[in-house]
Amino acid sequence: MSADARRVTVLGDCPLLRHGVAHAVGAAEGLRLVLDTGSVDEAAASLEPGDVVLVDLQLSSACLSQVVGRLAASGAAVLVLSSGPRQWTPAVLRAGARGCLSRRADRRELLAAIRLVAGGCSYVSADLAVGPDPEAAPGCHVTDRERQILELVAHGETDHGIALRLGISEHTVHSHLDRLRDKIGSRRRADLTRFAITHDLIPATS
Repeated sequence: MSADARRVTVLGDCPLLRHGVAHAVGAAEGLRLVLDTGSVDEAAASLEPGDVVLVDLQLSSACLSQVVGRLAASGAAVLVLSSGPRQWTPAVLRAGARGCLSRRADRRELLAAIRLVAGGCSYVSADLAVGPDPEAAPGCHVTDRERQILELVAHGETDHGIALRLGISEHTVHSHLDRLRDKIGSRRRADLTRFAITHDLIPATS
């Protein structure tokens, strides 16, 4: 395990789901499972600035927002798993969560969301988003190079990192990203990742 792997804590009140998420995190490249717990106190005590904490608690919006605020105050990036109504999304984001992930998300979307919030971006699953749904975007042609760039974006790579990985200039990366953003109608990095996942443009084993 790399020493600079991102630390991840999984906090949830459903043991079966929590253990499944923890297993996916523990097996992922660049991530290190620190704790798998049902206790908010235990999770809060283990967090360090820069950690990612996945929260899957069946609470009211107000109570969940309080938990999110407490965890976010430690400097951790909070990603909330939810099957609740999309109206809850703004409340937990205002409380300090960096993202909201649908409980219906697959492993690929889970890991992409973790990497995005770890990198300082936000992420909201399409069925939890308030506003236009990226899934409603019309189909469009994506080139092989654009597909490669989308995969690296989903892995949390910076523009500079993408340029190094692909052996191209950072200016060329910006040009590809601009074209992709024009195609999907959004400038947000999280929407690029969601578009790639929705349209099966990145490998399932990411």
